[in-house]
Amino acid sequence: MDLQLTGKVALVTGSTGGIGLAIARGLAAEGAHIIITGRTEARIQEARATIQEAVPQANVRGVAVDFGKPEEVAALLREVASVDILVNNVGIFDPKPFTEIPDEDWLRFFEVNVMSGVRLSRHYFPQMLAKNWGRIIFISSESGLQIPEEMIHYGTTKTAQLAVARGLAELTKGTNVTVNSVLPGPTASEGVQEFIGKLSAEGKTPEEAEHEFFRDARPSSLLQRFATTDEVANMVVYLSSPLASATNGASVRVDGGVIRSIG
Repeated sequence: MDLQLTGKVALVTGSTGGIGLAIARGLAAEGAHIIITGRTEARIQEARATIQEAVPQANVRGVAVDFGKPEEVAALLREVASVDILVNNVGIFDPKPFTEIPDEDWLRFFEVNVMSGVRLSRHYFPQMLAKNWGRIIFISSESGLQIPEEMIHYGTTKTAQLAVARGLAELTKGTNVTVNSVLPGPTASEGVQEFIGKLSAEGKTPEEAEHEFFRDARPSSLLQRFATTDEVANMVVYLSSPLASATNGASVRVDGGVIRSIG
């Protein structure tokens, strides 16, 4: 299937590893021109090499930026003046008991997970409306609907992303611009691999650790395994395409059936 993305310019934030890297690689494979971001130039170069190894013809460049610093976001916007596709993927998480989460952590999580997407969308959204085509996608999480008790601050920011995305979608009426959210469930990203590694260090095999996680922490999962980053990326790449023109204002789940809901 030709997703008609050849030559489209896509900015994918937080894309030097995990889901973001898989999204960038998937868009590159469809012919889009990719801008990746990471916190260091070294990580960006590693990610570029990974993408170009998988997609030799990839057109990809990177910008180092810390999304917790508004001045660095402003510099990114000066360097990348316009895009056709914006994937707000960058995010941080850290399990911590609610009573031990200080104000500083709440503000830092909101700054990175929510305000990064707000700032970038505020810049690129009017341009998309002016040319009557564009895609904005927020990578939220099933944690935005089922707030995890072990990291309430993280879940709250993921809920906020859903609200921002839906609100922006309301401003696209009658245009060819769409704004959607994608909600991954437990995914085999770098953080999850580290988590499994810690359990494996306790004498469990990776398979046993994964089974234990879904038995105890995510028993509602229908997939009963971690999704791959490519499985999440495939949905994002499709939603970035002109073929997904009738999907707008949606919260699309790639959660392996973790959320027990028919709506």
